[in-house]
Amino acid sequence: APAPPPARHLFSDAAEVEALRGNLLAWYDRCKRDLPWRALAATEMDADRRGYAVWVSEIMLQQTQVATVIDYYNRWMQKWPTLQALAQASLEEVNELWAGLGYYSRGKRLQEAARKVVSELAGRMPRTAEDLQKLLPGVGRYTAGAIASISYGQATGVVDGNVIRVLCRLRCIGADSSSPAVIDQLWDMANVLVDSSRPGDFNQALMELGATVCVPKAPLCGKCPVKQHCQAWRRKLFGKPSPVPDVEDCGVGDCPLCPPATEPWDSSLGVTNFPRKAAKKPPRAMRTATCVLERRGCHGAPEYLIVQRPSSGLLAGLWEFPSLPLAQDLQEEKEREELADHLQAWMGQPVAAKGLQFIGEVIHIFSHIHQTYVVYSLHLDGDVTLDPALSPSRWVVEDEFHASAVSTAMKKV
Repeated sequence: APAPPPARHLFSDAAEVEALRGNLLAWYDRCKRDLPWRALAATEMDADRRGYAVWVSEIMLQQTQVATVIDYYNRWMQKWPTLQALAQASLEEVNELWAGLGYYSRGKRLQEAARKVVSELAGRMPRTAEDLQKLLPGVGRYTAGAIASISYGQATGVVDGNVIRVLCRLRCIGADSSSPAVIDQLWDMANVLVDSSRPGDFNQALMELGATVCVPKAPLCGKCPVKQHCQAWRRKLFGKPSPVPDVEDCGVGDCPLCPPATEPWDSSLGVTNFPRKAAKKPPRAMRTATCVLERRGCHGAPEYLIVQRPSSGLLAGLWEFPSLPLAQDLQEEKEREELADHLQAWMGQPVAAKGLQFIGEVIHIFSHIHQTYVVYSLHLDGDVTLDPALSPSRWVVEDEFHASAVSTAMKKV
């Protein structure tokens, strides 16, 4: 069995925990950002609407910056102010509003879960983190804890990227912060720390601290309300105190939370020694041939063909220009031939590879894919009958294209 973490890594002193809570909440009351989901949750509304308002914000904020989310959140809540309104929306409408926010499966799962609440749970949101995670698709441990604590006052902790960074610095946790053992320990800490009288505010304060003060690079330690509780800050300030054993030496090599011996404390990094993360896998490279098919519309404006992607997988259900994944290192002539064959299947008539005009390449970085779109255009004379057995497709003018559920990558194209 692995060695248990020493007490110096943990929050085992009740007086220290109480002081930390008080300092953090007092700072939050003074310094918290004015965000639309906080303002909405603070209004006089029933518990289910408050839970829904927090839920939408937490899903949108997954892997997306606050500044980007604000406008999307306001438009979403204006269009679908209740669970019931969202449950009646179509996936197409959801994708259209979500377009540009990324990680599109989030919006799809949010709507699926809203429909489940309406149809199976009598329109009543689950009230505990355990039930939220068990009953709602797309709601994981963090989101469930956030909704339950902020909306329903459950004294349960939360652990997201900001909280991981704060806790690892507070307690000099230098083992791989993405490892299951460390994550489990951080959840235990979060549940010990959470203030039972103001759990939602405390959790938001901890996340706010990580987002605005205890940031990844150049943290503002001088403004930190809990720096006196921070082991990493003390170490930066005072170095290795002697003869008191340092937290880095606490386990003599077998502590599950200390940095590995091969990566000792770097005094030039200070508190940013923590957290330590495993090396990221480089994104895989992909190439896709994309053709912008253009025809003259009945009113004289150019129209463009867009087709719908499959209902699962990357960018599920979104619309795009006809596209075809390519093998790496294909010669341009071969790319043209494969794309021409693909377009011929759509249009039911021969397409000459030489008729495809090369426009250029567009690079778009997904979280795990380095995607290169090789862009061609083809102007069509006369009408084209599309095969109805293929994926849904339609002709759109430019304004309709931008109003459709298309990805940021296609807008670049």
